[in-house]
Amino acid sequence: MKRVRVCLWLAVCTTLFVGGLWTVSKFTESVFAQTDTVAAGGRIYRQKADCQACHGWAGDGRKMDSQMPDGANLRESTLEREQLIFVIKCGLPGRGMPAFDRRAYTDDRCLGRTHADLERMGLELFDPAATLQNREVDRLADFLYEKVIGQGAMDRAKCIDFWGEEVDACSEFSQ
Repeated sequence: MKRVRVCLWLAVCTTLFVGGLWTVSKFTESVFAQTDTVAAGGRIYRQKADCQACHGWAGDGRKMDSQMPDGANLRESTLEREQLIFVIKCGLPGRGMPAFDRRAYTDDRCLGRTHADLERMGLELFDPAATLQNREVDRLADFLYEKVIGQGAMDRAKCIDFWGEEVDACSEFSQ
């Protein structure tokens, strides 16, 4: 009887240990996936969508190209995630923000308006640097909420975190 209890105890401990390792492994995978998603969103911000051209590299509205429209200071944004995703996809006609959804204003997905409606209303919609797929918009939103929105003014530590390393742009901030 004692041997049965010891075997049962060992089986339970082994199951808990292996289950615990599996849980830790899944948690670690989740953290790395989230980190990868945020990094991918940063690449979309800086490269594919070229958001920094209007919103600045730090998302603070200090744009990089004087030819581009003035972008909002995203660090001070109060948009909820769904609102942010909507603005990225549908843009802000008449206000300089392009629509990154390639089908925006071809049907009723953007406030029930079409390109013809915008034209009739006299609202210009700028062309984006590139269109984004839904998963890219989600990654961009993840990046913005992790590194920009609600993060306050840029400082040296945030700059290094933003870029993932010390870069020339961070030298403008004191230690």
